[in-house]
Order: sequence, then structure tokens, then C-alpha cells
Amino acid sequence: MPTISVDKYKLYEALGQKFTTEEFEDLCFEFGIELDEDTENDNRPIVNGVQEPPQLKIEIPANRYDMLCFEGIALNLNIFRGHVPEPNFRLVEPEDGKLETITVHPEVEKVRPYVAGAILRNFKFTKDRYESFIALQDKLHQNLARNRTLVSIGTHDLDTVKGPFTYEALPPKDIKFIPLNQTKEMNAEELMAFYENDKHLGRFLHIIRDAPVYPVIFDSNKVVASLPPIINSDHSKITLDTTNIFMEITATDLTKLEIVTDMMVTMFSMYCAEPFTVEPVKIISEHNNLTRVTPSFKPRVFDVEIDYLNSCTGLNESTENLCKLLSKMAYTCKLSEKDSNILEVSVPPTRADVLHQCDIMEDLAVCYGYNNLPRTAPTRSATVGAPLMINKLSDIIRTESAMAGWSEVLPLSLCSHDENFAWLNREDDGKTVVRLANPKTAEYQVVRSTLLPGLLKTIRENKGHSVPMKIFEVSDVVFKDESLERQARNERHFSAAWYGRNSGFEIVHGLLDRVLLMLRTSFLTQEDSGKPDGYWIEELNDATFFPGHAAAVYLRYGGKEARIGEFGVLHPTVLEKFDLKYPVSTLEINIEYFL
Repeated sequence: MPTISVDKYKLYEALGQKFTTEEFEDLCFEFGIELDEDTENDNRPIVNGVQEPPQLKIEIPANRYDMLCFEGIALNLNIFRGHVPEPNFRLVEPEDGKLETITVHPEVEKVRPYVAGAILRNFKFTKDRYESFIALQDKLHQNLARNRTLVSIGTHDLDTVKGPFTYEALPPKDIKFIPLNQTKEMNAEELMAFYENDKHLGRFLHIIRDAPVYPVIFDSNKVVASLPPIINSDHSKITLDTTNIFMEITATDLTKLEIVTDMMVTMFSMYCAEPFTVEPVKIISEHNNLTRVTPSFKPRVFDVEIDYLNSCTGLNESTENLCKLLSKMAYTCKLSEKDSNILEVSVPPTRADVLHQCDIMEDLAVCYGYNNLPRTAPTRSATVGAPLMINKLSDIIRTESAMAGWSEVLPLSLCSHDENFAWLNREDDGKTVVRLANPKTAEYQVVRSTLLPGLLKTIRENKGHSVPMKIFEVSDVVFKDESLERQARNERHFSAAWYGRNSGFEIVHGLLDRVLLMLRTSFLTQEDSGKPDGYWIEELNDATFFPGHAAAVYLRYGGKEARIGEFGVLHPTVLEKFDLKYPVSTLEINIEYFL
């Protein structure tokens, strides 16, 4: 979750109260955020000869984009405490009644197809507001916009450019301008080379570098305003003297575009001469039927069942009280004219995180206070707790193996391809193992199809331990299975390994007999007739094991027979690959047959 640092005493001033650290921590808890740190008593850095003021570092839920800046935190806490009413965000037309426009050219479809715009008129900047304004852009770029790949924000001094604006896509050499805070004009191709090693902008160049055309915003005089998502033009840069702010937001995702636009204008429209007013911009995009006005501030109204709100929270509040409580989260509510059990809840444009009535129910619980909710024991349960049968079976085998003196281990489920095949003297037929598409290291290339590599690596890493070592694992392996929609399936296996100065073959065999005895599975001999249910073993020639020292395990149940596993003394070449100097006997069976 993001952590936002705000000036402690300026926030207290905005809230109209001086808090102790404990009091503010309690307020944060009630609202659903967390005070991570108060730097009052820390050794704060010296900036320009002045010590940094005390900071409150507040941890914000990842979905609360409206609290990524000082303004959002102060506004939401003031509404929650009932000190200010929920703001009425409004769209206002310019005095001449003619909206600024951005005309979208079809070529932008190749690189960055969507754009939105907005204007904040008669804005009053201060140093703190300017820094918060830039910080919010950076926060939105980092999280919601996925480092500008989905959305990028351009902000301009409207008095330095002239509409109508156009959003075009041109070859890099045809785009020439002076980048922000530079003095030399360069084309987009030169700009890419110039910022290649830039610590801040270099990490964004890849977004459009290899595109045949680059997106660009022009004003009516063909003056470049920005090269999204990289950098703005120095011509239209914002200063503390800026009074009219023009925002253009470009994107590859229309939903994220609308959210980012709403966040930027709602958070800072409070500083306009007429607070909470925004001048919209008309987007002319005829080639894809996306001509519209942004931001729309179109209200989102949810029909929320009163019974649902009360039952989920354990309350029994009246409609009036529910509306009053929800107003603490900036909701506007009224009773539906069609149904007396329905509240029509208007969600403000700042709350993009509200997607369902359960989100509103959660906010109701916050407004009422989680510690104040009624505490009752459930009268009935909707479900009956019980383990899955495969897990119950696994636990039985774990218990019996542990009681027999064996130690359980839990290796990783990923391993290298060689560990799964070549080191066990096995061949990959291409139809067995699930491979990772982009493994980060050679150790994690495939999902294991046998438990043996994990056991042998565990022994290798514990060679300093006294021998004999007796370890086991009950866990899943994975196989390709094209008959299934997911094209893979899990199998629960039981595997054990003995490591000591002698082979331990008979000890592994004894563990197999003990486990199957506890699973009420009889051992069958050649004298058994009538094909009763049970298990038996047959000699096995397998390159993984020493010749003549391995056996396959077979199971007969309900008239069906199947090979369920094998055990034996590992071949010396296997021991060499895993760097083991003493003999090892292993056992592995598929326990799903016993379900």
C-alpha cells in the first residue's frame, strides 16, 4: 500500500485541531487508514538550510486514489468528522460558452488511442500546493497508470498556449520542441537519445521508442504542448504564477483514463476561485465514435438494499440514520420511490473504488465504527467445516510416517529441468512436465513431476547432519494434461528417502508396508487367488535405480489394477549429480488411488 508523507502541522491546521500522535493514530484507525510514522522526534534532514518540518507518514489503501495527496487526506477526514459537507463537484462552461477542444487524429490508434482534457480556471498556486500537485501526478503514474504505460498526465499553463488543440501521431523526426527545463530544441528521435541515461525519464522511453509514430499534443499554432507519455514542452510549463491550468491525459485504457482525470481535477479544484468547479474539454474523435466531454462527472447511482446494509453489519438503523452515516464518506443517499427497501446512493467522482453495494456496506461499518458494531455469536453456520478428502488422507500418511521416526520436509515445488530429468537418468518426452515461460533462474524452470529432487536436495544441503537421515514429503506434483481446460493437473504423492552408510532398502520397504497397512490395504502374494483387493511389488528395471535393487508398486481395487509408484536404491550416477556420498533408497507413490 502507498505511504503518503504530509506536513504534520499543516494537516492539523487543515483539520482544525491539534492532535497528539495517539489521537491522530486513533482517527486514522477509525477511518481505515494507518499512521505509519511521526517524524517529530527524528533527526530530520536539512533542506536549503532549513530543517524539514515534522512529517506524518500515512499508509493509504491501494484502491483509495483520492487520498494520494495532502488535499485528499484533509478533505476526506474533514468530511468523516462532520466538519465540512461533501463537496459538490460541478462542470462550468467558459464565459463565452465555447468549450476548448482536442481533436483526435486516427493515427494515434497505432500508439496511444485515448485522450481526455480539463481546465482549472482562476487557480491559486502556493509552493506547497505546487509540490502536492506534482506529487499526485507522480503517485498516479506509479500505481494506477503502471509507470505511465496505461495513462500519462500533461499539465500546462493555458495562457501560454492557444486552443483548439489536436492530438496527433507523427514520425519522430517531424516532432520538434524544447523539452521541459531545457534550452535546446530537438526532435523526438534526438530526445530519446538525450534522455537515454536520465534517472527519471529513461525508464519511460521504452513505452513509445519502437513505435512507428509518436503521440503529440499541438495547440492551434502548431506549438508542441507535450510528447506523451515522456515529457511536456518547456513552452507551456506551469509555474507558481499560473492561474489557468490545462490538463491533457493520454491513455491506452479508457477506464483508467477516466479515473485519473477525475482524481486530478477533483483533488485540486478546491483551489479555484469558485471551489470544486471544473471547465470541461470537448474531445472530438469521430473516427472511433468517442466524441465526448471530459470530465463528465456523471453520477453513479447504486441501488442498495437497506436490509443488506443492516444484516451485514448487525445493525438495525433507520433510513435516515443510514443516510446520515453514509454522508461521512461523501455519499448522497435518498430512499427509492419504487421500493421502500432500496437506498439510492450517489457515489462521488472521487470514489472509483466503489464497484458494488458491498463496498458501500463496508463504508457504513467504517462510519458506524467497527468497534461499535454489535457483537453476537452466529446462530447458525452457512457451511460445515471439513477437510478435503485428499488432505485428510495426506494427514493420515504424515502422522504414520512421523510416528515411524521419519522427518517431514517441505521443498520448493519448482526445480530445474535437469534435476527433474537428466539428474535422475530420465528423459523428457515433451508431454509430461509443465515449463515456466520466463524462468528467472536455472533453478526454477519446471514444475516438478516427482518429489525426488526436493528430497535429494534437502539431503545435500544437510550433509553435515548425522546419518542415517530419514525424510519424507506428502505434496503435489504437476503433469501436463491437454484433456483439461487448464491443460495441467495436480497429483498428490508420498515420497520418502533414506540416506545412510548402508542402502536402507529394507527400511524404505518397511515404511511402504506400514503406511499401506494403516490404509487397510493388504499385501498380496502369488498364492492369493480370486484377485482380492490389495497391493504387490514386482522387480523394476529403471535407470534411476541400481540394477536389481528396485521394485514397482501395484494396487488392485474393485477389479482394477494400476501401478502407483516405485522404490529402490538410487543409481550411483544419480548420487553423483546430487553430490551425495552415501547410498540413498527412495520411495514414491501416488496416494490419490486410495481415495
